[in-house]
Amino acid sequence: MSPPATRVPIADRARLHEDVTSWFDTAARDLPWRRTESPWDVMVSEFMLQQTPVSRVLPVYAAWVERWPTPALLAAATTGDALRAWGRLGYPRRALRLHAAAVTIVDRHGGQVPESIEDLLALPGVGSYTAAAVSSFAFGGRHVVLDTNVRRVLARVVTGEQFPAPSVSRAERDLGADLLPLHGADRWAAATMELGALVCTARTPRCGECPVADQCRWRAAGYPAYDGPARPGQGWDGTDRQCRGSLMAVLRESSEPVPRAALDDVWPDAPQRGRALDGLVADGLVEPLPGDRYALPG
Repeated sequence: MSPPATRVPIADRARLHEDVTSWFDTAARDLPWRRTESPWDVMVSEFMLQQTPVSRVLPVYAAWVERWPTPALLAAATTGDALRAWGRLGYPRRALRLHAAAVTIVDRHGGQVPESIEDLLALPGVGSYTAAAVSSFAFGGRHVVLDTNVRRVLARVVTGEQFPAPSVSRAERDLGADLLPLHGADRWAAATMELGALVCTARTPRCGECPVADQCRWRAAGYPAYDGPARPGQGWDGTDRQCRGSLMAVLRESSEPVPRAALDDVWPDAPQRGRALDGLVADGLVEPLPGDRYALPG
């Protein structure tokens, strides 16, 4: 089978790598998961950073890896403990999946985070992005790592579009593979992530600070507006997600089962509250108890 067509000429690719990674060397934030030698710490950070800003992750991450510095220690804890420690990061099913991944790592891998993509993908809660990220950042693996920031940078610089499509396409994966350097792929992935997070942001890109502004096809085209499929919104106020979060906050803060009346007090919309509570139970995040009481799972 012939290789995919190159989207970026070799000379341009080398210049792009050099400019982005050189910028990263001086502009990168000092983040704890970039300093660690623990693959487990890297995995914890990747679970927490899904759809969550770095500023919110930092204090929870620090407390988590101090309390559970190995998969075995988390696996020995209860799921309720994990949910309480997750706090207000949101999407608490990630805490359950990280706990389940720790149990699997202990049971199948002797308590050590596996290195291969295949073994990582077999862990609960680990999809293609997380597997590639953990293998790259924890073990120096050569993989295409496409998070939201990387996708936006590549869309603008290489394809001349304001935003990528809502879902990762085969063309994006091919482009990512074409741009992957033979050496230092993990550094390239971290650098493009940081460029998207700090400079090539979604709402207010700072093109004057961009190390590859003169190579950016979106800029050269006059910043054409996105005209692809509708992008998912990120609303919060009044949503089922906010309702679920309010109910979870009550349960996290109590060491005893909580009566239904106490949950009723935190959200005025009874049908929405009931729907949210039923969803939390179905997701395994809340355990119903006799006497119309509720608690985090044991």
